[in-house]
Amino acid sequence: MQKGMPYTDLSKTITINILNSRFLHETELFHTTFHLYEDQEQFPLTDVLEIHFMEIPKLMEKWEQRKVNPHNNGLERWLLLLEADDHVEIRRELEAIAVQDPVMKQAFEAWEDLSRDEKKWVEYESRRKAILDEIAAVREAEIRQQKAREEGLAEGREEGRTEGERQKALEIAREMLTEGDSPERVAKLTKLPLDEIEKIKQQLH
Repeated sequence: MQKGMPYTDLSKTITINILNSRFLHETELFHTTFHLYEDQEQFPLTDVLEIHFMEIPKLMEKWEQRKVNPHNNGLERWLLLLEADDHVEIRRELEAIAVQDPVMKQAFEAWEDLSRDEKKWVEYESRRKAILDEIAAVREAEIRQQKAREEGLAEGREEGRTEGERQKALEIAREMLTEGDSPERVAKLTKLPLDEIEKIKQQLH
């Protein structure tokens, strides 16, 4: 945007986010598109901003369920290509499609050229390893956080149970002392310290 430039001259901005994680939990759609709308009546403010999210895990889940068809859907075809290196079945299907799709065929030829160039292949593998290491680190952090939450809940439940048992013992102790039981007998039956029983007895009097 330049000074004096009319807004009508702005080029449309399209943001494409290809994610290797689940981001939008409100939907199982792997491809979602967002625009600017008025909150109540839902009419668009402008068409010059468009935001896309493409969540690969959702796509792969649909692939496993045979709910996607890369033969008829170009977007599914190209997104699946991102996973072809790790999935032989996907690679074979896309190679079959490439026979009829010159652009896809060109992509596979570029892939083969990369495979033959040792330097480029080392760079590719190094980058791929860095990405996988990052994914593993994120996953390990999530597991540690989940474990910590579970241990915290378990500890909280144990503390709650212990405190509940103590309060029940104190209640029984008060009743026994009120009925005339000796502090020694109350301490023996409730497992509470004798000095604590003596304090309770003093409070009752």
